[in-house]
Amino acid sequence: MLFYLFRRLLFVIPTLFGIMVVNFIIIQAAPGGPVEQMIAKVRGNAVDATARLTGVTNESMQSLESVGESHFYASKYQGAQGLDPEFIAKLEKMFGFDKPPLERFIMMIKNYFTFNFGDSYFKDRSVIGLIIEKMPVSISIGLWTTLLIYLISIPLGIRKAVLDGTPFDIWSSAVVIVGYAIPGFLFAILLIVLFAGGSFWSIFPLRGLVSDNWHQLSLGAKILDYFWHMTLPLTALVISGFASLTLLTKNSFLEEINKQYVVTARAKGLSERRVLFGHVFRNAMLIVVAGMPTALIHIFFAGSLLIEVIFSLDGLGLLGFESAINRDYPVVFGTLYIFTLLGLVLHIIGDLTYTFIDPRIDFEKRVG
Repeated sequence: MLFYLFRRLLFVIPTLFGIMVVNFIIIQAAPGGPVEQMIAKVRGNAVDATARLTGVTNESMQSLESVGESHFYASKYQGAQGLDPEFIAKLEKMFGFDKPPLERFIMMIKNYFTFNFGDSYFKDRSVIGLIIEKMPVSISIGLWTTLLIYLISIPLGIRKAVLDGTPFDIWSSAVVIVGYAIPGFLFAILLIVLFAGGSFWSIFPLRGLVSDNWHQLSLGAKILDYFWHMTLPLTALVISGFASLTLLTKNSFLEEINKQYVVTARAKGLSERRVLFGHVFRNAMLIVVAGMPTALIHIFFAGSLLIEVIFSLDGLGLLGFESAINRDYPVVFGTLYIFTLLGLVLHIIGDLTYTFIDPRIDFEKRVG
């Protein structure tokens, strides 16, 4: 197992490198980079989705504007026609675009191996500082969502397996199908319309993780305020996420219930509860429990990103979205690097969980 773990850890390096190469090429080819963003800001027609270009100081703006619009200049940047070449050169140097793409990529990879992501173009902060600041929000959403999904899906899946074919199984399957078919962000919008002052009731807050006066509240009030803000985001994520795990739990139990050792246990006179939880549970739950790291990956990468944007939760998902809109490349690549690394590590933890729950599984012999 140690050799398999060592091999998987080595595989992380080329995987990270390949993902960074592909995304670097795509982002470099995309129009509207940081240079174009600054050109539009200087001209006064910038459209900033988040209005947070705070890292560009007034001094630097005045220095750039002092270059002025002199003679006509045909530039590779959109909107740069009529600007002085010296002005464009200053912008390129400010954002590091005065170097060839290959040199920039090699420098980026060298720094990323030491978790040196540089500074944000527009926030006047180090990227690693921003990631550390936003990560607790995303981790909080991911852990609570995973916990609630498992607490709902496992009992429901077991109940559906025991009562397979009954009216309870049929109507609960209809609920599961609806949850599976509708994306989480649509549930989020529906919840906002219904319960956050959209068109009906204004029960829950629309934005943020805590209230503005959170630091002035008592400990109990802080906890209540936190869960008051988390109710709608967690509900949207849980409704869209519990369906797959419920069906997986049901199918796993149905498969085990029909095996010979269960028939033998029943023939010996054991109670149904003893058969179900004393014999079936451990074997049926192998794939369910071992899939928890994979579930975390899905919540972090797919669900929570959109939910953070919709409810303005200041986590990694919202940070990545704002950075992509503003072409803040250091933050984009930094969050991408962290997300990818977390995903690869959680996949490895998932494999280790399989072997911990069932020692009969040996990945070394499978791949051998």
